[in-house]
Amino acid sequence: MAACDEQTAFAVQELLAGRWAIASADRTTRVPGEPGVRLRCYLDVRQDLDSQP
Repeated sequence: MAACDEQTAFAVQELLAGRWAIASADRTTRVPGEPGVRLRCYLDVRQDLDSQP
């Protein structure tokens, strides 16, 4: 995902983790000269929401 800052990227990742199985990331990347950050995480959207605790 792309976000304006690290705080926003990690907040979105946390929201996703509340709904789906996720392999979270612990760092963002930044392209020199471009605004914002990028965060790569993998999630399983096939997970049944009814199976959540």
